[in-house]
Amino acid sequence: MAASSAATASLLLPGFANAQGTDTIKVGVVGCGGRGTGAANDCVSSSPGIVIHAMGDLFPDRLKSSRDQLRTALKDKYQVTDDRAFSGWDAYKNVIASGVDLVILATPPGFRPVHLKAAIDANKHVFMEKPVATDAPGVRSIIESSDMAMRKKLAIVCGTQRRHDPGYVETIKRIHDGQLGSVTSMNCYWNQGGLWMVPRTPEMTDMEWQLRNWLYFTWLSGDHIVEQHIHNIDVCNWAINAHPVKAISLGGRQVRTNPAYGQAFDHFATEYEYPGGVKMVSMCRQQDGTASNVSEHIVGSKGRSDANSWIRSASEWRFEGQRPNPYVLEHKNLIASIRAGAPLNEGRRIAETTLTAIMGRMAAYTGQEITWDKAMNSQENLMPSTLAFGPIAVPPVAMPGKTPFK
Repeated sequence: MAASSAATASLLLPGFANAQGTDTIKVGVVGCGGRGTGAANDCVSSSPGIVIHAMGDLFPDRLKSSRDQLRTALKDKYQVTDDRAFSGWDAYKNVIASGVDLVILATPPGFRPVHLKAAIDANKHVFMEKPVATDAPGVRSIIESSDMAMRKKLAIVCGTQRRHDPGYVETIKRIHDGQLGSVTSMNCYWNQGGLWMVPRTPEMTDMEWQLRNWLYFTWLSGDHIVEQHIHNIDVCNWAINAHPVKAISLGGRQVRTNPAYGQAFDHFATEYEYPGGVKMVSMCRQQDGTASNVSEHIVGSKGRSDANSWIRSASEWRFEGQRPNPYVLEHKNLIASIRAGAPLNEGRRIAETTLTAIMGRMAAYTGQEITWDKAMNSQENLMPSTLAFGPIAVPPVAMPGKTPFK
């Protein structure tokens, strides 16, 4: 893009003004774990003229590790000086204020609503990892920030990379065009073994222990139906082009019963009902030694599909195009939209998918049927009232039939 075109873009897009009429987009990274580091790498790989300008993480050791990795991998595209590398609770504020044009938000999901609001208030474009909240107040905040971004012509792209995978895109388009007829039922799965856990050391406060094991605390991750299974749930919402109206669910802890695993369940099975009575059965499990299955299945009045590569109806269709890395494509599409002056905004859509997953968790935790309106209007705020290193209680493991809906 010529300098004159970039200058025009800076007039159209408030968050692009910091590029100062050049083709370079300065990226700040908030959250320097594996996903934040990977997203930074993918963003630079996606398009020319991208540099990593600033980085921040709550923990200095995570910040250093990520900086070391990116410095080696990105070479001259890594331009983070020591005065633009931040740690501590205000690291996100400092990254946003460092002169960046685009912010990658990759901390544990519980922090996403506050971080997105700060970025949009400061007129920054955003790539944010999924999910985008762990409770209904967080979802409502994401919707509000996303609507503000729309008014400001700021881009928001989310880490649901299937939405950018050419195989998924073409297959879902054909479903929407009627090749399956009317969607009559859906199934989706994320069944796998267990994940990592950081053992507690004597010097860790309660807060540090929970943060370093954020997967296992609902206020941080939303539990794995929200944090991980959201990918498959999002495909089903996409295929039917709607969110569910209600859910019933079961779940619990059969394997990960040690207190080291916080309060998280290790399995969920949920039945969602969509407009028109269409049912979707969702299943997710994190238990070692069990069969793996990460997939989606769409059934229609004329046939069925795996949602990403084939449709079997009156005649069989199979996707045969190229499938570049979707983790890179989502950044490429984001950058292209910014430079074209037509910023993508996926915020409201990912907020609805996040609430879909939260609704399933609510149904499993309480043992009750949960409607969409009931979930959206929930006043349960999972975030601690004070964010500081020190004591923080572990809420009890949910008990269906006893844990109340709030």
